[in-house]
Order: sequence, then C-alpha cells, then structure tokens
Amino acid sequence: MMMIVMMISPLYGMSEKIRPLLPMPQSVTWKTGYYQVKQVICVRTKGDVSTTDRQTLTALLSDWDVRRIDFDSKENIAITISCNKEMKLPSSSLEGYRIVIDKRGVNIEARAGKGVFYALQTLRQLGGSDGKLPYCDITDYPSFRWRGYLVDVGRNFQSIQVLKEQIDMMARYKLNIFHFHFTEDIAWRLISKKYPGLTDSANMERWKGKYYTVDDMQQLIRYCRDRHIQLVPEIDMPGHSAAFRRYFKTDMQSDSGIAIIKELLKEFATTYPGLPYLHIGGDEVKIHNQAFLPMMTKWTEDLGLKTIGWEPGGNLQPHTIRQLWMGGPQAITNDSPFEVIDSKHLYINHMDPLETVTTLFYRELGGQSSENEKLMGATLCSWPDRAVHHERDVFHQNAVYPALLTFAERSWRGGGDFEWRSNIKTDVKGLTQFAEFEKRLLQHKRLYFKDLIFPYYAQSGQKWMLYGPVENKGDLSMVLKNEATGKFTALKKIGEFYGGTIVLRHWWADVVKGAIDRPLENSTVYAVSKVWSEKGGNQSFWIGFNDLSRSYASDSPNLGTWDDRMSKIWVNGREVLPPNWQHAGQKGILELPLVDEGYSYRSPSIVLLEKGWNTVVVKLPVGKLNGKDWQNPLKWMFTCLPIEKE
Repeated sequence: MMMIVMMISPLYGMSEKIRPLLPMPQSVTWKTGYYQVKQVICVRTKGDVSTTDRQTLTALLSDWDVRRIDFDSKENIAITISCNKEMKLPSSSLEGYRIVIDKRGVNIEARAGKGVFYALQTLRQLGGSDGKLPYCDITDYPSFRWRGYLVDVGRNFQSIQVLKEQIDMMARYKLNIFHFHFTEDIAWRLISKKYPGLTDSANMERWKGKYYTVDDMQQLIRYCRDRHIQLVPEIDMPGHSAAFRRYFKTDMQSDSGIAIIKELLKEFATTYPGLPYLHIGGDEVKIHNQAFLPMMTKWTEDLGLKTIGWEPGGNLQPHTIRQLWMGGPQAITNDSPFEVIDSKHLYINHMDPLETVTTLFYRELGGQSSENEKLMGATLCSWPDRAVHHERDVFHQNAVYPALLTFAERSWRGGGDFEWRSNIKTDVKGLTQFAEFEKRLLQHKRLYFKDLIFPYYAQSGQKWMLYGPVENKGDLSMVLKNEATGKFTALKKIGEFYGGTIVLRHWWADVVKGAIDRPLENSTVYAVSKVWSEKGGNQSFWIGFNDLSRSYASDSPNLGTWDDRMSKIWVNGREVLPPNWQHAGQKGILELPLVDEGYSYRSPSIVLLEKGWNTVVVKLPVGKLNGKDWQNPLKWMFTCLPIEKE
C-alpha cells in the first residue's frame, strides 16, 4: 500500500482528523493511517524505564479499554519504550523524546525518564478517548528547562485535592516546577513541630485553621516527583512575614527573629530532605538589617538548598537565582550577572480572562525565543490577594486552566514577541497563529476539562471597528447623535481589532501595548461589531468594562452603571443594562470577596438577537487616564462576546 506523507507546520493548517496536541511538539510529520490499540497489548521496555513510567502507561492504556498488558512478551510487540542517553535530538535536554507510530505499533525513545513521561503525555493526546493512534513521526523537546506554576496558598488556602488536580494538569501539559507559596502576612500555613502555634487559627487572618501537615507536604512532594515535577517551596523573608511577627512578637530581622527563622529553616530541611531549592522571597520590605539576607542565604545553602529570590527585592547574593516580577520587556542574555526565572507580566490575577490567553500566547519569555545559560525559563503565577469565599472561586475569577495551557505551549515551544500585548494581533500571520492555537485550546477544554472550571470561549473570530476619538471635555455622559445605531460615517476609523476583550489602554501602558497608540484624555471611542444569529432569540453574552484585578482593593461599580466611566452597550439600538450589583458602590476591601464584579464569575447577560446579522455598539468614554488611586488603576477596555451554553 502506498503511504502518503504530509509535512505540515505544527502551527498551521491542522487537519480536522488529526488529534489536537498541546503543547504542539517541535516537529510533527503526519502520515496516512491509524494504529488501533487492542484489548490485549504487549509492551517492551529497554534501558532505564522506571516502574512509575510503566504505571503511567498502564493507566493510559486502561483509559483505552485495554484489558491486559504483557510487559514480558518478546513477540507481537505493540509498544516499545527505550531509554537511551545517546539518542540524537536537536536539543541536549533530558526531557526530549521521539515517537513513531506506524502499522507495526508505537515506538518511543527518550534520553531519560522525564522524556518517557512527556512522550506518554503526548501519546495520551494522540489516542484521544478511543486509542486510535494516527501514524506520525514526532521529535520533541522543551525550549526552556524551567516551566513553572506558582500557587499562593498563604492568602487563600487550597485543599490537597485541589492542589493535586492542578499538579495533574501541569504534568499532562509538561510543566515541571510547582512553586508553593505557603507563608504570608495573612497566615503561615505549614505546620512546625517545634512551633505548632504558628499555624494556630488565632494567628491567621483568613481561612482560619487551614494549614498543611507534615504528611500533606510530603504527599505533595511525592506527588510532584512521581510526575517529574520539582516542588519549589517558598518561605518569604523578611517580607510578607506578619504572621511570623504576630506569633513570635518579634521582627524577623531582629536578633531573636533571626534565631527563630534559622530554627524553622533547619526543621524544614530536616523534615523534607532532598529538595534542591528554597525560595527565600526578599521582596516588598524595608531591609533595615543589611546582614539578614546574606546570613539567611548562607544558612539555607549550608542546609543543602540552593536559593531563589524575587527581583527587585532585597540585597540578595550574586549566586541566588533571581525571579523577575516587575518592569518591562527585557532580554536576558548570557552576560546577565544572575541566573534568571521570568515572571514579569505573568500574574494571571491582574489579567482579564480572555486577555490572559492573548497575552500569554504572544509573550516571549525572558526576551528570548529559548533558554540560554542564564535564562532558565519562566513561572506563571496565581496571586489573588483578595479574599475568596470558596477555593474554587479562584478558578472562576482567574483563567487558571486556560492560562496554564497557554503558558505550557509558550514555555515548551518557545518563540513569541518581545513586545507585550493585550490584544490579538491583526496581521494575517499573527491572527492565524492565534486562531489555530485557540482551536486546539478549546478542543482540550471539551476533551479534558468537562468537569473543571475553564473560563474561556472562542474569541478570535469576533471583529470590531473602533471609531474616534471624540472630544468629551470631561463630560463622560456626552451623547453623540444616533450613537446607538453604530453609523459613524463622520468619525475617523481607528482600525480593525479582533477578540472578545479589547484593551484600548492598559493600566501599565508604558510596557503593555493597547489598541490605541496615543490615547487622549477626555475623549470617547466607539466600537462596532456584527453578531450572526441563525434563528434569533435570547443569546448569552460575556459583557464587561472594568475587569477588576484580584489583587487590588478595587471599588465595585455603582448601581445602574457598568463602570465609573459611563460606558454603554447597545444591540440593534437597544441598550443592554448592567447587572444589579450585589455590592453596588462598595469601596474596595481586600477581605470582602468579589462576587459578581467580573463577567466570568456572574451569570451572563441575556441579549435578544434578531435573525441574521445584529449590530453591537459599545461606547467607551474616558476622562483622566490615571485612575483615582493605586487600588483603582485605569484599564480602558471592554468585553463583549456571545458564548455557548454549557
């Protein structure tokens, strides 16, 4: 039989019949034909293939209704897994692998167990739900050796079950660093046998009595290790340590505080041996004892742990790895004085859910397309400072899983743009690349996140024309004649844009590009789009105008308004009214959870559509471009997107 081979770019023109892979491997050759996994299957392993890797394969095959797996047979081999340190790959990474699937079966080759594990994750996606594996030849390896995800449980506790769920998803999408932030001003959440009162409910300001036992922590470390993920603990010092100060009645930088934190660090290293790193924080605090961080660094390293710290931060030592969290785009080169982990503009708690995917998809990590000697990689961060009622609220308010998958794609494949952006690119290549990724992302949502919170819908096909600006002289209620119709023949066209969320001006406008290059104070901009309805009738929409950061004490909108800028929206000339806010006009308080201020965690707006094309008009006035205070920065934006029922 003649076999037709079709070489395709991993980023373009994916056939409907081909499984959606994410992250997309570095090189894929799709071929004609499929290998169907049978109910009884023979597997051969060569080299250092671990028991854990065998268990991973067994679990995968059971999902495909394989009833018996024979690891001892020498005939009729369906799957071969080889560990070969000398295998040739374009990268020196031990995480690389190769998969070949043809009529003979599946052949997996990797340099080490990590590569075997990642090959099995790709195989899982190739087989879908039925074990029907498309013929292909895949060569794959990561662009960055550090692909991390940070969870802040100091402020808002998360159960072991929820943490393991996230670790499972990290593993499936080839992230390899779990940054566990468990000490904060709010609470210290890891038990100390020497000082058990440190985690007493009386010493916590939120989620009282919620902490992790020694067994919990050991479970998490093992759970990560079994999935080739390194748990990186953070004990923040001397900042973010009010819980320490409340209990011990002393500052961490004092002589007595130093003695205590040394004891805690020694207990930690003894209780949890084998961890290679400890993140020591060092940010957002006045260093009045210049000897503190150098002393703690030496103490930690003498305990066998390499240190990581936040940059900017305190007077960290030159050999301490820097985790960047503030500032604009920066190319990390081999001339850097430090090893670097990039987390700048990777805080999903500051991002609108739709903007999250856009921002992360285009984001070049560390200003480089791939790692170098000093640039290790990047860590995606979930830092919701504001209290939540329930641990799952974090997933409704922040696009945790859409972010995780998008970051996994970028940190594994590399590439991206040096310039940070908040909107989908409008050139053909940039738009096509995003649309192709979005398609895979949503296929994974349907396949693997049916029972999980995944606040994202297709947005790349939503086209807008922006008009203006019109001077409003500070009168945000100024009305333009016939503005609800969207017929702005006399207004200048700013340009076409795509997406469910359009950011005109980001609150960090000096480093994040918005839709308008030079926005004007005291002006009004209009956005017009068309929405098709096959039959007409009620349609659910995500609509919003001021996506509140989950880290600021931002104010809730007043009753009868969408925001404090008098923004409005019409569909076919009929105004869409704002929600009946539960906390209307409430001044922001970090201890008061958000309940309906964001479109992703309230009921969608129901809009009556006519059969055929419907005209959507959005009015976007602005006064001063700076917010009323630092807790309420100005993010000039809107969201309007018809969404599917789930």
